[in-house]
Amino acid sequence: MRRDRLPDRVPVMCQLATGHYFLNTGIPPHEIWFTSEAWAEAAVMLQRRYRFDGILINVPGRPKNILDQVQRIEQGEDGQYLTWKNGDVTFVPNDDNAQHRPADPNEVTRADFATIDPDHLEFIDGLKGYIWNTYHVPWLDGKETPGPLAEVPDYFFDTIDAVRARVDESVSVHGECFSPFTHYIELIGYENALRSLIEDSGKALALLDRLTEASITWAVAQAEHGVDAVLMSSAFAGGPLLSPRMYKRFVLPFERRVAEAVRATGTPVYTHTCGSIGDRLDLMVETMTEGIDTLDPPPLGNSDLATAKRQIGDKVFIKGNMNAVELLQATTEAQVIAHATNRIEAGKPGGGYILSTACSVAPRVEPWKLELLEPMAERLGKY
Repeated sequence: MRRDRLPDRVPVMCQLATGHYFLNTGIPPHEIWFTSEAWAEAAVMLQRRYRFDGILINVPGRPKNILDQVQRIEQGEDGQYLTWKNGDVTFVPNDDNAQHRPADPNEVTRADFATIDPDHLEFIDGLKGYIWNTYHVPWLDGKETPGPLAEVPDYFFDTIDAVRARVDESVSVHGECFSPFTHYIELIGYENALRSLIEDSGKALALLDRLTEASITWAVAQAEHGVDAVLMSSAFAGGPLLSPRMYKRFVLPFERRVAEAVRATGTPVYTHTCGSIGDRLDLMVETMTEGIDTLDPPPLGNSDLATAKRQIGDKVFIKGNMNAVELLQATTEAQVIAHATNRIEAGKPGGGYILSTACSVAPRVEPWKLELLEPMAERLGKY
């Protein structure tokens, strides 16, 4: 599944929830979350176990020695509690993404839409609510931090390099950036962001224009560093959060700029959007993305794989559509095999399909279910 080769069968590559790494590798969760080496070790361990054809690196490299700033770690029944030297606390659940709490409960963690100047976003470097959900690591040492519109720091590539050092050339290594719209809602908060699109659309568009620079910076940096593809994560751009009309105005032009910037490097780019996207597949193609990821089927979405193949299969590749809820609920091999067989048969004709769960593999999906997928692709997915 490398970008310089054509596959001889339907590739298999699922995105794993962070909690799935926590539960199934034996590596302490806080080490996976906060260190590039542990995250790479966990990702490669499960790629080998499941025989996936690729690995998605969906978090940037971490600042070196960041755990030196931890004052103490307490193990609770539900996870680990890290208290930092500045008084902040990070809760790392046993099966979910880490959650960060500033020492001062009154600390402002997201921007106020009413007072933001789109031409002066320097202050957002200190907003932990935004930083936490985009950089995925708090800035705790009080030193000057890289701005989201600036060049990426050196350690940004550490996880990519650590994964590359552990896999052979047959494994496709993908990087990830957040879409401009994701940056936007993390900057001011979900409810406020959605409301602002109606209350002051002009200002919202100006902010999206500036935040697009961050997405391009992250994406192009990884492309130029040598990843095989870049995933643009646009999880919140599907229905019912946005209508197709709003998607066309607030998402499409900005994602197109990111996609065009990545494509200019010669690296493939594809887009991850959750929820109901069956009514906007044609608009997603207009962003100049080269692939569409998730295609959630009911109940989480409204996408039918065979229909999507007919509609856009000659324009982009498709990844996903396995029902994550059904996979979690399955109790027998026969159920998993039947579900995956249906997706292979619908996605295989004409090529351009990657067998995958629609969104991330849930933390508590049993590993034996994922171990069934690659043998099925070998048996049923040959071109």
